[in-house]
Amino acid sequence: MDRVYKFITLVGTSEKGHTEAIENAIKRASKTLKGLSWFEVIEHRGAIKPNGKLEHQVTLRVAFEVMDVHP
Repeated sequence: MDRVYKFITLVGTSEKGHTEAIENAIKRASKTLKGLSWFEVIEHRGAIKPNGKLEHQVTLRVAFEVMDVHP
């Protein structure tokens, strides 16, 4: 069966690292989107907070499958 996917762009953040930033974005998106399938990291950047802590910011392209709607 053929599949169709839709992309969305997300930005995840974390003070612990880029992996957690990715996981935070996907975990949050999975609360409202079904059929999440894969992701691609587009950009990894960071912010330096006034207290000197670093915040990792990861921009992702996330794909989810377009599902059939049955009445």
